[in-house]
Amino acid sequence: MSFTPDPLPPLTRRAWNRAALALAISPWLAPGAQAQAVSSSAEAAKGAYKGPAWQINPFSLGVASGQPQPGSVVLWTRLRITEADAALKAQTISVVCEVFADPALRQPVRQWRVQTDATRAHSVHVIAQDLQPGRHYWYRFVSGNAISPVGHARTSPGVNDAVDRLRIALASCQHYEQGFYVAHREMAQRELDLVLFVGDYIYESSNPQHMLRKHQGGVPRQLDEYRERHAQYKTDADLQACHAAHSWVITWDDHEVVNDYANDLDRDYTDPQVFLRRRAAAYQAYFEHMPVRLGPDPANASQMRIHDRMAWGRLADLWTLDCRQYRDHQACPDPNRGGGRVVMGCEALADTSRTMLGKAQEQWFTEGLTSSTKRWKLVAQSTQMSSSGVNSPLGRSAFTDGWDGYPQARARLLHTIAQARLQNVLVLGGDVHMNVAAQLRVHPNDERSPVVASELVSTSITSRGLGEKLLAQIRDSNPDILHARADERGYTLIDVKPEGVSAHFRTTPYPAQADGVFKTQAQFHVQSGVAGLLPG
Repeated sequence: MSFTPDPLPPLTRRAWNRAALALAISPWLAPGAQAQAVSSSAEAAKGAYKGPAWQINPFSLGVASGQPQPGSVVLWTRLRITEADAALKAQTISVVCEVFADPALRQPVRQWRVQTDATRAHSVHVIAQDLQPGRHYWYRFVSGNAISPVGHARTSPGVNDAVDRLRIALASCQHYEQGFYVAHREMAQRELDLVLFVGDYIYESSNPQHMLRKHQGGVPRQLDEYRERHAQYKTDADLQACHAAHSWVITWDDHEVVNDYANDLDRDYTDPQVFLRRRAAAYQAYFEHMPVRLGPDPANASQMRIHDRMAWGRLADLWTLDCRQYRDHQACPDPNRGGGRVVMGCEALADTSRTMLGKAQEQWFTEGLTSSTKRWKLVAQSTQMSSSGVNSPLGRSAFTDGWDGYPQARARLLHTIAQARLQNVLVLGGDVHMNVAAQLRVHPNDERSPVVASELVSTSITSRGLGEKLLAQIRDSNPDILHARADERGYTLIDVKPEGVSAHFRTTPYPAQADGVFKTQAQFHVQSGVAGLLPG
């Protein structure tokens, strides 16, 4: 079966996308229109919408949907209460979630009434159930006289349904200070099935040398500080529009807590029990601001399951992996400063017991991968899996925070693919702030080792990338890397079809300006049944 990649699809947005974008940017309805809408909804719900008389619309952080299943999807919002409504902060507040079958909101499907309070930052997570598989839905939230923006969501197809396409926008690394979210603006205008975000949704740190916008407050360490950081990111109109337009599937990397943390250890070698309290605060705030099903473990607030698996009919399985929470500490650490560093001759890298995913997650993933019957196996994780070390007369370097710092764990996963003779495995990543297209082998860069999988890494939404001098050395030292550029920002548009997968690296110059224009930096594809990427 031959595969010819389609040309880049145009920005032909459906009417519901335009409506979602407009409402996301202007969430506070005029008093007359708002009163009419509340009255109409309340009549349908037989008074269920009675609630506070808001002075300022509390839905200023927008709406979002995520983790679609054949019969359900997670719907999210958060009430952000201003000083004008300060008396409500200590109250339990009723919120109604409405789901419709049409963008005009004339065909109600289901509604749920939920309670929220300050212990969860007045966030709302509704698992909208009893929906039809493979359907488009529109939703909104109502609290008293306030109505949220309208969002669009979709459920995944039935697990045994024949599906001819899955279109994904792959994205990561959106430092608020280092650029504008024009990538989200373009993503909101595309017809997508999913946005796949693979980490660094927020940044805890600042760099005054690369600042177009400014974080509010200092480096977050406490729950309220992480809440405010997430809320600031959520005020961005383009990010709101992308959340309103599409259902998201997400995982995290490190900056959602702190740079380069590994399990219970940060770069400052903080006492693990102290650091785990910070991690618990960061995880709680993350849950409060994301359309995810599970929050922190009630028995241990410093733990939260983010790894997941979903099917898209018979076409694809999609795993989202957690590369932070369960990993071993970085090998050969600097005694004065923890986290990742570039090393040579680090004997610990040869330790076959070391793991990036943790033993339980690694076993869960490999068992699922080897038993999958879907045409495509899509593996979303937070960083670059292909090797990016640099050769020199002194030896080969390895960056210990990435997969090069866990080479035995990488080899185990790729050996599993080879041993099981799995076809059509595509690894998707972010973190490194550059577009990468690469071949994956059990023994990296060794032509005698067969290609067993393909890799696409998306550049950052805004975050600054590597310099060209170092990047040239990486390319020269790693023939498995077919393409690597770190000078532009953007996302990756991926079309998955039974006969093949195509990818467009969509980019704009760094720094990403508010009026940035996008182009296709490069295009790659992989044919079903043939391991390895090809240009074009």
